[in-house]
Amino acid sequence: MGDADVNAELVRSLLREQHRDLADLELREVPGGWDNRMWRLGENLAVRLPRTPRAPSLLDKERRWLPALAAGLTLPVPEPLRAGRPSPSFPMTWSVVRWVHGQPADFTPISDPEAAATLAGFLRALHCKAPTGAPANPDRGVPLRAVQHAFAPWPEYADSGLSNEVRAVWEQAVAAPEWADAPVWIHGDLHPANVTVSAGTLAGVIDFGEMCAGDPATDLAAAWLLLPAGTAEKWERGLPGGKQTWGPAGWAALERVLAGS
Repeated sequence: MGDADVNAELVRSLLREQHRDLADLELREVPGGWDNRMWRLGENLAVRLPRTPRAPSLLDKERRWLPALAAGLTLPVPEPLRAGRPSPSFPMTWSVVRWVHGQPADFTPISDPEAAATLAGFLRALHCKAPTGAPANPDRGVPLRAVQHAFAPWPEYADSGLSNEVRAVWEQAVAAPEWADAPVWIHGDLHPANVTVSAGTLAGVIDFGEMCAGDPATDLAAAWLLLPAGTAEKWERGLPGGKQTWGPAGWAALERVLAGS
């Protein structure tokens, strides 16, 4: 099933089939989305439908683990509220989640310097000890040496004048001490498209499909990508990573990392 076949009419029909009490709420498609397409449902809900082969497993992970974490977090998150079953009209599982207000930070960057404290408070609450059986992720929350294959070609895409500096910072980061404590919960994908902004400050965190147990440094790197210039220097042990709107944050993060190297 292609993107063109997934439209508001289909979403409405799925709701009528499986969640009739929600089927008459206003439905508005939300632009963007990588693994999932999303429609806002009424004022406080959203429907997420997979668009990639891996997306159903990510939604299943959110439904399994995020509700238990959501109550202890300091920012709104898209807590899964209803599950959608595969059906003849749509062959994958899907979700109804809590709507998180605000605009994505790749369109409306954070401008409030106090957002650093807000981000720190959220991560302190999230980074609690992960239980036995919590999902692992081969690319998130792991030592940087485990993902060197992903970094290897990157300097070739960068401005040739920066390649040596970028590689030097990477090598320094790989040599840093690895996380030695018990794995903690991490978001795993904290870039500008996965946080929301309201009145210039951090308003919510979305898309927990990469959540896993691991090294919290993966999330701490978000400070370089999300916060205004001059507010990220309290964080260390991280580097940048797509959509065109992600570019400015990535290059700004790289400039900050090189300036501090």
